[in-house]
Amino acid sequence: MGRAAGLLRRAVKEVAVAVDAVHRPPEGTVVLIYHRVGGLRSSEIDLPTAAFDEQVAAIAATGRAGTLDAAVEHLTGRATTGPSVVVTFDDGTADFVDEALPVLVRHRVPALLYVATDFVDRGRPFPGDGTPVSWAGLREAVSTGLVALGSHTHTHALLDRLDAADVDDELDRSIDLLRSRAGADPRHFAYPKAVAGSPAADAAVRTRFVSAALSGSRPNVAGLTDPWRLARSPVQTSDGTRFFTRKLAGGMAFEEAARGRLNRRRYAGATT
Repeated sequence: MGRAAGLLRRAVKEVAVAVDAVHRPPEGTVVLIYHRVGGLRSSEIDLPTAAFDEQVAAIAATGRAGTLDAAVEHLTGRATTGPSVVVTFDDGTADFVDEALPVLVRHRVPALLYVATDFVDRGRPFPGDGTPVSWAGLREAVSTGLVALGSHTHTHALLDRLDAADVDDELDRSIDLLRSRAGADPRHFAYPKAVAGSPAADAAVRTRFVSAALSGSRPNVAGLTDPWRLARSPVQTSDGTRFFTRKLAGGMAFEEAARGRLNRRRYAGATT
């Protein structure tokens, strides 16, 4: 990351903190997004293992970490209480089992991994040379009792750019593989790159899953949240302790709004 880009990123984070001081985030469930753990490449989404360990320890210390299933029950009024924080991962890279899983087990913090199944099934590297996890690795993760698996489509396709038949194929192939290869029941879905689907894709997702995740860096408030439009807060290497603490408290919405405007231009011609 260049110096100018780093300074801009820091400035946006500082503005986000200032905005939170004026408009305090509401009480609700914060859903965190992680991608990579290990710090093997210079990337905002590849956290050093020690930093991840520190963050998971902070999450555990809240005493309110829980599963997405429990969160959805609370958000939809089927339970009177729910977790204040849920840990999620996207994609399905090998570092989830090699680096993240031992940390989650040590601190007894549950997590949900949204898997893009084509990469796992074919051993195809993720963008940025992300090594895919194996099916055996996913079964090992599920066997801990702390990890649930969700769908991130089959090929990481952006569902607003596909016709209805292709959307169905993306979702159903992912579900079938997670069931047959990992022994999982994928109840939750995350839109790739947090790009919402077409009306047809939205309907297809709602018939197959009990929740769907986008972005938002804000708490999900019981009674006011559409479970198929869950907000998630991306965790970045540049957050450090200070900005991560703000995200854990449901803050930094301004930063995510700024990133969303940038991403709409960045992904304008993308399909995955």
